[in-house]
Amino acid sequence: MPDKFPISLCAASLILAALACSVSGQLRLTRPAPSPPQRMRKASDLIRRQEPVKINQSLLKEATPDNVHVVVSLPKQRAFLMTGDQIVIDSPISSGKRGHSSPTGHFSVLEKDPNHRSNIYGDFVDRSGRIVRAGVSAKIDAAPSGTHYVGASMKWFMRLTAEGVGMHIGILPGYPASHGCIRMPPDGAKLFYDHVKVGTPADVGDY
Repeated sequence: MPDKFPISLCAASLILAALACSVSGQLRLTRPAPSPPQRMRKASDLIRRQEPVKINQSLLKEATPDNVHVVVSLPKQRAFLMTGDQIVIDSPISSGKRGHSSPTGHFSVLEKDPNHRSNIYGDFVDRSGRIVRAGVSAKIDAAPSGTHYVGASMKWFMRLTAEGVGMHIGILPGYPASHGCIRMPPDGAKLFYDHVKVGTPADVGDY
């Protein structure tokens, strides 16, 4: 009898070990699978949709460079070509981002240039016209050897300040994103350009 006791202990140890392995295996089997990495969002997913250009055709027929004025609403991210208190054209915009806010106040169109280029922001290109470095500042960045500066296109440019802020065609992501200018869609910029003159009043602010 005495020598059966060690055997019972060995058997119990083996049973406990088997149970432990079984439980451990079950825990491994039921452990939740790691969640897959999140897909990087496309740039287009970050762009907010804005209402397109709206035109009052009956008022447009009566609008002339002598009877219109411009109002730019920074909170609404809209620009309005107006006669009196009536809206002739309502266009989406993108104004200056944080750190480069669009100036506010009462301005007038100082210059009109259909094919204007920025003298501050643009690209460094080589002799063949290939962009070597994009999105540079002519005030800060040095041109790599063999390149020259080409200013960013600002088609249908309407200058509002002596420092170079104006209204022109640009990318509209749905929020303030420029270096201070008022970006507009191509159709909106062309309509405004065609109906203003040098001296047309322009108000920019919280309208």
